[in-house]
Amino acid sequence: MSIKSFFNFFKKKTEDDKRLISFINLMTGAKPLNLNIYKLALKHSSVAEKTPNQSFKLSNERLEYLGDAILGAIIAEYLYKKYPYKDEGFLTEIRSRIVNRESLNNLSRKIGLADLVEFEGQRYARTYQSMAGDALEAFIGAVFLDKGFYFCKKFVLKRLIQPHLDIEKIVQTNLNFKSLLIEYAQRENKEIEFVLIDEKNNKGTTVFTVEVQLDGESVGVGMGQNKKKAEQAAAEKAFANLQTKKD
Repeated sequence: MSIKSFFNFFKKKTEDDKRLISFINLMTGAKPLNLNIYKLALKHSSVAEKTPNQSFKLSNERLEYLGDAILGAIIAEYLYKKYPYKDEGFLTEIRSRIVNRESLNNLSRKIGLADLVEFEGQRYARTYQSMAGDALEAFIGAVFLDKGFYFCKKFVLKRLIQPHLDIEKIVQTNLNFKSLLIEYAQRENKEIEFVLIDEKNNKGTTVFTVEVQLDGESVGVGMGQNKKKAEQAAAEKAFANLQTKKD
C-alpha cells in the first residue's frame, strides 16, 4: 500500500463506507486497498453518473463485464481440474449452470451483497431482474483490480463457490431447459417459439428435430425420439449458445 493510499484509507468515512469495508473484510478476508472501486461495483446503471467527456455513464457495467470474464475463467479452470475425464461439452454445460443469471442472483442475495446495491428507489427493484447477479460480477471485477487474480481466485472458490454451491448436485440435476428458456424470454421481453422442422423415421424409430427461435432468430436446434425430448434438447443447446454469446 502506498503512503497516499494508507492515509486515504484512514480519512473520515461515512457509515455506508464503514458498512461496506466491514462487508469486504468479512467476505474476502482482507480490507480494501481502493474502496472506490467497490463502491463503483455497487452502483447500478439507474444511478449512473456522466463521465467528464460524457462518452458513457459511470456505473458498475464495465466492472460487471470484467468480473464476468474473470469468474468464467476461474470456474473453467476449477472444472477442468476437478473433472479430468469429462469432455468440453460437459465442462461448458456445468459452467453455464454455475454462472447463469439465476444462480448469481441467488448467490448475491445469500451473501448479502444485493442489499448494498445502489439503485433508483426501492420501488424499482423488481424492474431490475438481474441487478443482484450483475453486482456480484462487478464485485468480483473489483476484487480482481484491487487484489489481483490469485487473491480473486481464492475469494471466488473459498468464499463463494465451495460454501454456497453444491457442485455435485448441480452436475446431477437434470434441468428443465425449456421452462428456463421460457422464463428467460419473458424476462427479456422476447418472443419464443419451438418449431418442428423435421420428422424422420429411421429403421422404425422416429426422430424429431426442433428449432428454438427468439424474436424469429434461431438460437438452438435439438433432436429426440419424441417432440418433448427434441424441445428439451433444443432448449439446452440454445442455453449453451446464449452463454457463448455472453462470454
